[in-house]
Amino acid sequence: MSEKVYETIENLGVVPVVSINDADRSEGLAQALIEGGIPCVEITFRTAAAEESIRRINKAFPDMLIGAGTVLTIEQCEAAIKAGASFIVSPGLDPEIVKWCQAHDVPVIPGVCTASEVQKAVSLGLEVLKFFPAEASGGVRMVNDLCGPFPKVKFMCTGGINLLNLADYAASTKVISVGGSWMAKTDMIEKQQWKEITALCQQSLCSVQGFKFIHFGINTPCFDDACDAASKFWVFGMKPDVRSASTFMDSSIEIMHSMFKGKCGHVGFFCFDVERSLSYLSSRGFTVDSDSIKLDEKGRIKVAYLKQEIAGFAIHLVRA
Repeated sequence: MSEKVYETIENLGVVPVVSINDADRSEGLAQALIEGGIPCVEITFRTAAAEESIRRINKAFPDMLIGAGTVLTIEQCEAAIKAGASFIVSPGLDPEIVKWCQAHDVPVIPGVCTASEVQKAVSLGLEVLKFFPAEASGGVRMVNDLCGPFPKVKFMCTGGINLLNLADYAASTKVISVGGSWMAKTDMIEKQQWKEITALCQQSLCSVQGFKFIHFGINTPCFDDACDAASKFWVFGMKPDVRSASTFMDSSIEIMHSMFKGKCGHVGFFCFDVERSLSYLSSRGFTVDSDSIKLDEKGRIKVAYLKQEIAGFAIHLVRA
C-alpha cells in the first residue's frame, strides 16, 4: 500500500493541504481538486470538521487519495484511517505515531527539518519525510544538503511554498512532492470558490512539470535536402552544426537528414521528471510511445516521445 501511495504523490508532484471548517464544503472541494487534475488532498486535523470531511470525500470519491495532516496523536491516526484516509502526515517526528502506522500498514510522512531528525526517521525505517517548515528551514538547498548523508531519503516539502517558488522545489530529484494551502485556502473553501481552486490546481500541476522549450525538429527526405534547408537558415545568421542524423541551427532548430518522427518533425521540451510529466499528460489525452523510451544510468526515463502529434509535430520529452 505504501509504495502505491508514494508513487501517486510523486507522479502528481503537488498535494493541496487544506483546513475545512464546514464538512458540507468537503464534496465541493474534492470535485474542484479533481477537475483541476489533482485527485489527492491532505486534510489537516486543525479543525473539528476534519474527520467528517475525510469520511464524506471518501464516500463521494472513493478513488481520491486522502491524507490526514497535522496528526498529533494515535487517537487522531485511528480516527483518520477509520474515516477513509490513506496516509498520515505529522508536523514533527513522533516515534509512537510512526510505529503505530507501521504496525497497521499505514503510510506515514512525519515532519523533519534537521539532520538529527532525519537520522532518527531513517533508524525507524522511513525514506519519505516531510520537510517542514520548508522555506524557514533553508528551502530546497537545505533539502539537497540533507540528502548528502542520507541519499535514500526523499521529501514532501511544505511551509512557505507557493506558485512563485514551487518550481524550485519540483526541480530537485530529492523532492517527491510539494504541499501547500495556496491552491485551496480556507476562505476560498468557505466561499465555495471552486472555479478559482480548480484553476490554481491546473497552474500548480503545470508548474511542477518544469516544461521548457528546447528546439524544433524539421523532417527532410535526405541529407542533400537538409543541407539546402540549412543554407537558407544560415542567411538569417544561424550557424549549422552537422551531425550524423541531423543538422542543428544554433541549437534551436534541428533539421533531420531523413523523415523522422512526426509528419512534419518534432518539438522538444525539457521537464523535471519524465515519469511525472507522462502521468500529467496522460490525464490530458496523451500517451507515450513506449518504443521511444530511453533510460538513464539510474533507470529513470531520460527521453520519450508521445504518440500524439500537434499540427503534424511529434512531442519529445527530455529530462532536464
